[in-house]
Amino acid sequence: MEMETKVLDKNAEWLGVTTEELMENAGRAVAEEVKKLPYKKWLVLCGSGNNGGDGYVAARYIKNCVIIAISKPKTKLAMKNYRKARAMGLPVYQYEKEKFMELLQECDAVIDAMLGVGVKGELKQPYKEIVEMLNNANKFILAVDVPTGFGSSISIKPDMTVTFHFIKEGMEGKCGKIILADIGIPKEAEEYVGIGDLIYYPKPKKESHKGDNGVVAVIGGGPYTGAPALAAMAALRAGCDLAYICCPSSVWQTIASFSPNLIVRKMNGSIFTKENVSEIEDFIRKADAVLVGPGLGNDEKTKGAAKELIVRHLNEKYFVVDADAIEAIKDIDCKGKVIITPHAGEFKKLTGITLPDDLEERRRIVKEEARKRNATILLKGYVDIISDGEKIKMNRIHNEAMTAGGTGDVLAGIAVALLAKKVKPFHAACMAALINGMAGNMAYEEKSYGLVASDLIEKIPEMIKEYVE
Repeated sequence: MEMETKVLDKNAEWLGVTTEELMENAGRAVAEEVKKLPYKKWLVLCGSGNNGGDGYVAARYIKNCVIIAISKPKTKLAMKNYRKARAMGLPVYQYEKEKFMELLQECDAVIDAMLGVGVKGELKQPYKEIVEMLNNANKFILAVDVPTGFGSSISIKPDMTVTFHFIKEGMEGKCGKIILADIGIPKEAEEYVGIGDLIYYPKPKKESHKGDNGVVAVIGGGPYTGAPALAAMAALRAGCDLAYICCPSSVWQTIASFSPNLIVRKMNGSIFTKENVSEIEDFIRKADAVLVGPGLGNDEKTKGAAKELIVRHLNEKYFVVDADAIEAIKDIDCKGKVIITPHAGEFKKLTGITLPDDLEERRRIVKEEARKRNATILLKGYVDIISDGEKIKMNRIHNEAMTAGGTGDVLAGIAVALLAKKVKPFHAACMAALINGMAGNMAYEEKSYGLVASDLIEKIPEMIKEYVE
């Protein structure tokens, strides 16, 4: 819930609506509801974060109120609005139990802007004692966004909650009358991927060792050699520590020659077959996530081997299934652990459905097919559609030069790297589409219509460096 809110705020800012504007709109929305109520003097309780910032804004519009700062503002926007409230001459007190009890008696109603969706675990002092006192005070309480302590064993029991943009899971029955306020977050901030989605990117810890940030295995090659190498290099550039490529012996030297950064394991034969599945068990065990498909070709034996590999390891591994391997899994339950990356033609092989041009109808179909397969589908197209059967997003960040061969392999490589870094499939697919598209746009600025897939790979670190905080 906290992460979803942060994603929306960041995406809104990227689309031109600043977090400061959203806070101003949120506080104004609270004040508008307050003015509809019969209570004259309000006690506004503000925490140190942006929920407290909303409270300071609301207080400016309410005017006839007293503010208690439970602790010093910690965010820039909370501090800015704290100072604005003081500059207006509103009475602001630091929290002391005795003064709180005195002001509580003097006021007619209370605004709870102490802790928002970002708080995890049980309440600490002084919040715990404040919640207990408020719940026994017989005062009208209005909570801002969510009640303080929401989701823990002790929480505010408000008479009304003014929440923003969407009703959070679990609010019904616990938040009094719920008012849903539009605070100006663009619809596109929720419907389309944006830099806010990069909140889910897991940055390496200083004490981490080789392998801690993800190990991927790419099962590919045979008829083609470039695809698995592009995917594995993209995975490395997306931040995973190790990339193994398991490929037929007929092409392993060619694939290994692309880069010394690749660890290439040869399999007997010229194509991937069921006999090869047991050969690569050790590499599969080492991997956190597996990509199956780049360059494998469409031989029926290869499709059978791809299906056997996935079914055998689906309980303990996450998979990205791309290219010719997509058709191999059309009849299996993916158990929520697979990202499938088809274009429209591969989607038809997977589902038997010819996708219409209408975007809304495409969205409906992709969501339904993802639900039926218990998988995340990343449909590549003029607008990418990403769904896990429940959530759905779109991506329009790319350019017409990205029809160059291999850009889909780069996308699959980024996706498997994020899975290996323990990102959930839906968020991994959203981030992969964004990173791939942004890297493609950066490459386009330099290469124009002559960009090639390897140009995207070299731009992945630049994109991550610029936008991952």
